[in-house]
Amino acid sequence: MAHVLGQNQYGKAETRVVRVRRDTARHEIKDLNVSVALSGDLDDVHLTGSNANCLPTDTTKNTVYAFAKEHGIESAEAFGIHLARHFVDDNEPIRRARIRIEEYAWDRIPTQDDAGPGHSFVRSGGEVRTAEIGYDGSSFQVITGLSELTVLNSTDSEFWGYIKDKYTTLKEAYDRILATQVTARWKHSWSGAETQPPWEQSYAEVRRHLLEAFAQTYSYSLQQTLYAMGTRVLNNRAEVDEVRLELPNKHHFLVDLEPFGLKNENEVYYAADRPYGLIEGTVHREGVTPVIPVA
Repeated sequence: MAHVLGQNQYGKAETRVVRVRRDTARHEIKDLNVSVALSGDLDDVHLTGSNANCLPTDTTKNTVYAFAKEHGIESAEAFGIHLARHFVDDNEPIRRARIRIEEYAWDRIPTQDDAGPGHSFVRSGGEVRTAEIGYDGSSFQVITGLSELTVLNSTDSEFWGYIKDKYTTLKEAYDRILATQVTARWKHSWSGAETQPPWEQSYAEVRRHLLEAFAQTYSYSLQQTLYAMGTRVLNNRAEVDEVRLELPNKHHFLVDLEPFGLKNENEVYYAADRPYGLIEGTVHREGVTPVIPVA
């Protein structure tokens, strides 16, 4: 029976690069984790062991470092676009490049008069910015995102009226804590033909709309909140065509204080880390075919 080589790719994963801008006394830091995946005319390297069309993964790592110096890092998206275009356009056997980037934020350490040194930073909380850039030699696909963004509403959330069967023990809630750790990815309409969007501004605005929708939605379910967050982004950011959200329900349960002669008036909870409900969904513009895969 004949065997056929299917889809394949290769590259260097998780190259950590930190770029410091020192052109003023107030330094700027970009801290990235870059993964490169390449595909193309690579049958022989699998079938015969010939490396004639194989760009070494060590070279892709070195390219990340060199481009950090030569091009700087204005944004995760712009940096990924530089890399993807180089790997495809400058290496004939390579037909497609996928660049995945995680960005770790650093905040300046404040001083009392804000006149201290501009070179001291503290790592921000758990939130991670992400970017995925795909390029096939003719068009780009750019998916920006974030993960580990933990949010909580202490009221304005209910959950009741659901299906009940003989295994249902959950009590209906008319005033509950709603907490989740947001993973969001959004696809840009830009494909390379026109001027690039302002990636940094776009990221900040999408993040703002996600947070504002979470805060301002009176929620009867986490699904409803998910849809409100996605539509808020699409209504306000014309450069975004699709938003995919993954929202684990960070359950907070009321503690039974009656054994101690105390009444718990929605004040004392225990936070359960698992198991947890996982709510996932995509919101996209009408006529747009969604492309962001389930993680």
